[in-house]
Amino acid sequence: MSGFLSGKEEKNRERILEGTFKVFRDKGAGFTMNDLSKELGMSKKTIYTVFRDKESLLYTLVDYFFDSVKKDENMVLMDESLSTSERLQKILGVMPVSYVDIDFSSLYSVRDKYPRVNKRLRERLESDWDTTLSLIDKGVEEGVFRPVNKVVFQITFEASIERFLTDDSLKKNHIHYHTALEELTSILVGGILA
Repeated sequence: MSGFLSGKEEKNRERILEGTFKVFRDKGAGFTMNDLSKELGMSKKTIYTVFRDKESLLYTLVDYFFDSVKKDENMVLMDESLSTSERLQKILGVMPVSYVDIDFSSLYSVRDKYPRVNKRLRERLESDWDTTLSLIDKGVEEGVFRPVNKVVFQITFEASIERFLTDDSLKKNHIHYHTALEELTSILVGGILA
């Protein structure tokens, strides 16, 4: 999509996506397009020239977020000061700094209303595991990690994140998404240490 946009259209698209994160942080997934319009100081008509509806906006937001995570993962991989276990923990728990205060656990509220968005979220969670799994292999070779079934490791992580995002357990227990993510990565990486 972005390859076909002019510079101004791409700028508007990014501005809308960043604004969506702000209203999402303040109002949760139930924000309205009026809320977004107000946040951006932009007419809904202009927003709708970029995104046809809220579902397409949220769908694109999922990719935008995961693309940001991937950039931060690459920075972690290039950080030579980190040990293999630190790299694995940081990659599993990577959260772009500008999104740390967003409570993604409220995404459960859109699961039924926007099944296409929910499906995309699951696809992105379940993809791009090669780097993570190769870090586990490296850690096993170094003697840092015990041999572990990587499929079970991956499924455990994915299932936990999906649970964080698809029901209100975190909200009910007053646990912020980022806190839960840090705890999960600590438990999983600690569990495979040699």
